[in-house]
Amino acid sequence: MPDASPTKWHRAHTTWFFAEFVLGADGTTERVWDRPEYRFLYNSYYDAVGARHPRPERGLVTRPSLAAVAEYREHVDKATEQLLAGDSDLDPSIASTVVLGTHHEEQHQELLLMDIKHVFSLNPAVGPAYSDVVVEPAADPGPIGWAEFAGGMVDVGRRCDDSEPGGFAFDNEGPCHEVRLYDYAVADRLVTAGEWLAFIDDGGYERPQLWKSDGWHRAQTERWEAPLYWRRNPDEPDRWWIHTLTGLRALDPHEPVAHVSYYEADAFATWADARLPTEFEWEHAAVGRDVTGRFLDEQDPGFSFHPGSAGPSTGALRQLYGDCWEWTSSAYQPYPGFHPAAGAIGEYNGKFMSGQQVLRGGGVLTPPGHVRPTYRNFFHPHTRWHGAGVRLATDRVR
Repeated sequence: MPDASPTKWHRAHTTWFFAEFVLGADGTTERVWDRPEYRFLYNSYYDAVGARHPRPERGLVTRPSLAAVAEYREHVDKATEQLLAGDSDLDPSIASTVVLGTHHEEQHQELLLMDIKHVFSLNPAVGPAYSDVVVEPAADPGPIGWAEFAGGMVDVGRRCDDSEPGGFAFDNEGPCHEVRLYDYAVADRLVTAGEWLAFIDDGGYERPQLWKSDGWHRAQTERWEAPLYWRRNPDEPDRWWIHTLTGLRALDPHEPVAHVSYYEADAFATWADARLPTEFEWEHAAVGRDVTGRFLDEQDPGFSFHPGSAGPSTGALRQLYGDCWEWTSSAYQPYPGFHPAAGAIGEYNGKFMSGQQVLRGGGVLTPPGHVRPTYRNFFHPHTRWHGAGVRLATDRVR
């Protein structure tokens, strides 16, 4: 699959980031490593650095070996540690790049698991699994409730007051600016697999009037009939299995639906007589709430690497963070006053501000502590392998 990369490549690329932008910031990359082909193989999309290997062909590169990549990583780690320990007056731009590099690596921790899951899903044998955890049935979350919000002018983006002092934010999270919102409501939890089954049973994938034109064309071309990783049970065609990182199992109707495209999410919202929230509505609803949820936790022996039930309603928003990234109706565009950083590092986010949709909230494979109310993830609207789910919105319920 063109969007997926091998585990070895993720390890090498996150190492290359420090070699290129931290150790090589003074132009002396030869002191980092004497293999110039690494700059070609493990550059992801930084055209200002130089030529790079095509993304769809990463899985075809068998050399350097895994052992060579591990040696490369060890070398760069040591050199970076020496740089940080040996200079008490480290250039602020280098220091900020080190911080950016750690957050970049967290992004690739999530991508690595997404890509492993996709590769396992293509194995014709039944049973490839990353974890052998036995997943217990999810609790019934009950019917969807609605949280209402009054309209008005609100601050959006990295806070421009002192409510969030310090900390890290990507450049695409700012500048802070005002946005006008109108009265709206958002669902208090994510859409479940059971609710998605009702959409399927009602012809959701067969009714073009529910779909955006581009989405309908994509769904027909790729023969979508259900979310990615859903499989029909060969013995009971009306029942579904689902491929997860713990293997293939029966679909649980109470868990959130995941691995749907923006087009599918939008079609479901239309079918449900609702819509998707804008990214500004989502952020306004999230500001001031604790960033807690089901995030990546490999230290927990019972962690399932899969979204779980919202649990019973408490009258508050549920699953706002973790479980599934949430599609918004907002195109990924620069905020007013946004300017990419100078040089190749400026390609980090700015160059992708075209043809993509914003997602919010983080997912079950996101490292804990990595997201915040202003975090803007983005993917092309047809993509499905990254674990996105659906939260509905509507004009304010009266």
